[in-house]
Amino acid sequence: METYGIIGAMDVEVALWREALAQRTDTAIGDRLFSEGFLGDARCVVVQCGVGMVNAAACTQALIDRFAVSCVINTGIAGSLDASIDIGDVVVATDAVNWVMDVQNLGYAAGQTPGLPQAALVADARLREAALKAACTAGARAHEGRVASGDLFVRRNADKSRIAETFGARCCEMEGAAVAQVCTVNHVPFAIVRAISDKADGSAAVDYPTFEAQAAHDCAALTQAMVALLATSAHATDHR
Repeated sequence: METYGIIGAMDVEVALWREALAQRTDTAIGDRLFSEGFLGDARCVVVQCGVGMVNAAACTQALIDRFAVSCVINTGIAGSLDASIDIGDVVVATDAVNWVMDVQNLGYAAGQTPGLPQAALVADARLREAALKAACTAGARAHEGRVASGDLFVRRNADKSRIAETFGARCCEMEGAAVAQVCTVNHVPFAIVRAISDKADGSAAVDYPTFEAQAAHDCAALTQAMVALLATSAHATDHR
């Protein structure tokens, strides 16, 4: 049986996941609470990582080491970097890049971490397909594309333009690339699913409080549907 690791940054989305788990047990590791249980036939481990790259990386490694998850799904919200992606839309990551990482003076590409083969870390195709199918079923307006992550809440048009132009990213947030890096070095498949809560252009002071809760709720519901699809597919494969 596969075990699905679910990482969220926010209280709202992780609370929705915890409420949905049957036969739930909680394990504290440091300041993080890891909740094991079942969503239908799917065994899941859910955790709130907190905001930022260090929190996300530490949480992902603990999830892999302690619970031996088969894959990791990072759910949350993001700011749009693409005019065609609006508030309330969903972005399913094709790959993720740490836009803050910069050691180009040593011959690395923009965003490339030394020791990794490339800047953009590729999400698992099977998980992406399930996320897109779940979004379609839910009637969400879904997009695929690169997610850019870094320890900055992007709110200036100059930063927004630079990230979009340099990396070809479609949205920005603060955890996904860290999750992707830890999963990549541990050879664990991953997916990143983001609901758009703001336009990353300075209007967040108005938009973010309004749309944060709804975006988090929508993303949690979408990833629950995604896991159900994955579990059904795995069950069918096991019985062939």
